[in-house]
Amino acid sequence: MGTIIELTGVNKIYGTNHVVKDLNLTVEEGEFLTLLGSSGCGKTTTLRMIAGFEEPTTGSIKVEGESIEEKEPFERNVNTVFQTYALFPHKTIFDNIAYGLKMKKVPKAEIKERVLDMMDMVQLTGFENRYPSQLSGGQKQRVAIARALINRPRVLLLDEPLGALDLKLRKQMQLELKRLQKKLNITFIYVTHDQEEALTMSDRIAIMHDGVVDQLASPKDIYEHPATRFVATFIGETNTYDGCVTSMTDGVATVTLENGAVRVKCDDSFNILEYATVSVRPESMRFDTKPHEGFELVAVVKDFIYVGSVLKCIVSLPNGNELKIERLSGQELPEIGSRIYPYWDPMDGVLIHNDSYKIFKALDEIKLA
Repeated sequence: MGTIIELTGVNKIYGTNHVVKDLNLTVEEGEFLTLLGSSGCGKTTTLRMIAGFEEPTTGSIKVEGESIEEKEPFERNVNTVFQTYALFPHKTIFDNIAYGLKMKKVPKAEIKERVLDMMDMVQLTGFENRYPSQLSGGQKQRVAIARALINRPRVLLLDEPLGALDLKLRKQMQLELKRLQKKLNITFIYVTHDQEEALTMSDRIAIMHDGVVDQLASPKDIYEHPATRFVATFIGETNTYDGCVTSMTDGVATVTLENGAVRVKCDDSFNILEYATVSVRPESMRFDTKPHEGFELVAVVKDFIYVGSVLKCIVSLPNGNELKIERLSGQELPEIGSRIYPYWDPMDGVLIHNDSYKIFKALDEIKLA
């Protein structure tokens, strides 16, 4: 597989609002890539620039090695599925799906064959003569997807297509979309703000924040090895601690915090006295009734949150910061009001360069200059 889409130095500026900043992104053929981020981060704008509904202020966008900035949306070998479905209410489901083929003047016999094949693929066989008003939300979304896929695009762009569905149907459609993508081997670029959705469906995730990609990696790497504090806190739940790296031995750093010292794995990119952030997932947290070697944290148990098979223990540090410790139902837990000593396996934590450290370092260099 090779690169099918390449964005180089792409910027999008509206007046004084710099929405997308020097974006460099490659998408591989047959890949399911998700653009994930909060509202206003630039993910939908990026998708619309690929589709042709927005023009980049500067930069290059290529599909299969060919620049497409000057091409109209209908001239690009990409199709887009929106959250709003955009079905024709006065046309049958058959005619909705067939619309693109009719515009291309495909022979009627071929249209019928391809539409019926596509309806079978999205599990809507027998719905040919119904109208959009007679379908559920999930069925309408499948029609919208079938209408886009029937044109056999090289790339399918999906802008929060499941956002209007209820939770149960949304989860069903996530698996359905992933199945279709693998079966057809079409490149999907998917926009969402739902972290769980991104982790469930994607081959790779691009975490966007303030117009830039903070991290581009597999769901596993994003979750287990976040590159920035934003990524760590945006994907799933995590406990974060800010402190100073005071020693490093055999790939393990001691980080001194306001509440004491902790240990976490590190690499050669960190320096002694660097300001850094420690991130530890709630399921990796442990506790003891006495201090644990290498850890100086002490906390008081405040509350428990029951979430089905998981219990979340909320504990408070001396400075008021709260931590979460996850346990499966039935596992031993401390009593509310008791004092415990949180710790973790240093290999289960992640040490992250802190932006504040970069700012302080830059200021120091300016002063020394």
